[in-house]
Amino acid sequence: MKLLIVEDDLALLGAIMEIFDNEAFVTTGVSTGEEGYFLAEQGSFDLIILDVMLPGLSGLDIVKQLRKHQVLTPVIMLTAMDSVEDCVRGLDAGADDYVTKPFTTSILLARVRAVLRRRGSVDLEGNLTCGPIVLINNQRDAFVDEQPLKLTPKEYELFEFFLRNKDQILSRDQIFERIWGFDSDSASSAVDVYVHHLRKKLAPYGGDHFLKTIRGVGYLLKGDPHVQ
Repeated sequence: MKLLIVEDDLALLGAIMEIFDNEAFVTTGVSTGEEGYFLAEQGSFDLIILDVMLPGLSGLDIVKQLRKHQVLTPVIMLTAMDSVEDCVRGLDAGADDYVTKPFTTSILLARVRAVLRRRGSVDLEGNLTCGPIVLINNQRDAFVDEQPLKLTPKEYELFEFFLRNKDQILSRDQIFERIWGFDSDSASSAVDVYVHHLRKKLAPYGGDHFLKTIRGVGYLLKGDPHVQ
């Protein structure tokens, strides 16, 4: 799972990254609002932890712009301002939750788990559900009505990305950067190849039709698949 952390206190940034690295997240950390917005706008992260007070663009500005451009990645805001009005402003701007500084590791991890459960149908074991489809985190495979799809590692990552962003159009560039990375030796055509593989594995259950091709853009996974 990919996490973006935007925090201008470099010592705190490093500490937060270490917390989530130890929880098997893939973390990216930046210290300015402009860097944070540039990366967040790509839509390739599963969650963003965003400081309110940042050099340049503030955290409030960032989340407002993300929501304006239909980037729906979950956002948890970090703030030293603990008044009710400050928290309301953050939530009204489009944040999913907020954590006040100073905070404990257990509180931050619990808030992240709660937001991911709300936004991605993630259960307490980290399993992801969408209709009759379940991605089992510790088995790295998906099941339809308890029947395994027998996904390869890359197929699993791709399917997880789709399920976490159901009902959102994902461009080929977004998908490629998220799954392979732009420094990969693979070509971007790998996206189409692996989507084809996924559809073939879903076809016996009638679930290949809910993974839609958006011509000239990318793909969209419908959030309420009807498979049999």
